[in-house]
Amino acid sequence: MTAINPYLTFNGNCEEAFNFYVSVLGGQPPTFVRFDAFHSEDGLGGSDSEKIMHVAIPIGDGSVLMGSDTADAMVSAVFGTNFSISLQVDSQADADRFYSGLSAGGKATMPMNLAPWGDYFGMLVDQFGIQWMINHVQNQQ
Repeated sequence: MTAINPYLTFNGNCEEAFNFYVSVLGGQPPTFVRFDAFHSEDGLGGSDSEKIMHVAIPIGDGSVLMGSDTADAMVSAVFGTNFSISLQVDSQADADRFYSGLSAGGKATMPMNLAPWGDYFGMLVDQFGIQWMINHVQNQQ
């Protein structure tokens, strides 16, 4: 089985974002690996020491959402313009719950509704500028 595991990059608020995602999507509190765990001569550490170097949370059955902060020596992340995260969910109730939670403090761009292709579908941008698509296949066999 092949899984798509999105990797999100933040400008210093990765920990806040992933704590929020776990609060909405469920699961165990994430383990945050900080830059200060890896002392190097590359300039990592110092002002970057408390930033997140890597975090991963399992979602559903085999997918993983991963992320990190940018180090001061790296180019800043530009959010929400070049990707979306698509969640396939098991029920309309799950779709509504995730949509409601993720859109809190963000922007609902397409409310959950029956899509022309027959699925229950919606789109939003969360409070961190990340684009999401939520889909429930209505007639799963």
